[in-house]
Amino acid sequence: MKGREKAMQPATAVILSGGRNSRMKANKAFLEVESRPLIEGLVEKLGRVFPEVVVVTNEPEQYSHLGVKVVTDIIPRQGPLSGMHAGLTAATHRNSFVVACDMPFVESRLAEYLVEIAGDYDAVIPMVDGYYQPLYAVYAKTCLPFIEQCLREQVYQIIAFYSQVKVRSVGETELAAYAQVDRVFFNVNTPQELEAAREMATGRSDQGAARQG
Repeated sequence: MKGREKAMQPATAVILSGGRNSRMKANKAFLEVESRPLIEGLVEKLGRVFPEVVVVTNEPEQYSHLGVKVVTDIIPRQGPLSGMHAGLTAATHRNSFVVACDMPFVESRLAEYLVEIAGDYDAVIPMVDGYYQPLYAVYAKTCLPFIEQCLREQVYQIIAFYSQVKVRSVGETELAAYAQVDRVFFNVNTPQELEAAREMATGRSDQGAARQG
């Protein structure tokens, strides 16, 4: 209906797809939930609300069919922080919604909300059960110097630089207005979690979310 269309968020969606997948023994981005690879579902879902989608991977040839910007680590093989660094560097916009490729139940409404409340914060991070969810969060380019410092010092924990930037945490009550909290942060690291995700997608399971520390 005319006048009802919502403008895209002036931000970039960054999908991290550079994990070693040691427990899964397969590239998690191409595991299928709801009869489609996880990466394809993410690109489509986030592409509806963000004008730019960037995939970060060290195997770019596998992602060329997605029709989005694909970049590799600038400072390689230092975990998700390397991917965040590459994604934020490549992003056109100040703010980026950063998400891991192994999260089947990403809610675009929640991603939009996290961007909407970013304001002049450097990072907007969901918090569940007292733990940050760092790979379902918004980061500004202003985080880059602090991420680079961590990489230089071989500090790989994402939350290590939070104390040096202005962070807006988002608690469970606030999150629940936009997503089912025990589902949206679920990620797939093992064959058992893949099966659980498939059951959740068909409504046969109410298994809670995987918590990230």
